[in-house]
Amino acid sequence: MKFSASLKLNHIFRRLYHTKGFADANMVLYVRRNHTPGNRIGYTVGKKLGKAHVRNLVRRRLREIYRLNEARFLPGYDIVVVARTRAVEASFQELTASFLQLAHRARLLTPQEANEC
Repeated sequence: MKFSASLKLNHIFRRLYHTKGFADANMVLYVRRNHTPGNRIGYTVGKKLGKAHVRNLVRRRLREIYRLNEARFLPGYDIVVVARTRAVEASFQELTASFLQLAHRARLLTPQEANEC
């Protein structure tokens, strides 16, 4: 991740869970301004989704989606992505479309990128 850092502190995750989330069938996106020059992003994949190898697969897919589209995101936000059970069966293209659609709804994409969604 060129412009972003990993979000690891539990109190920041909890603070984000109290904000308005943007959701669809595959995931929930929580967003909050962090007043820094870069983004911080965290991923949550619960035990309900399956065993460790399944959860790791979903987490790796979500990380890769963000990495490939990182330049499209506006800087200065804390982002938490919570995977839902449908994310396990979803293809990479479906997860990508879902992630970018939620980012568009949350107004995280740069203006020229938002027109393309």
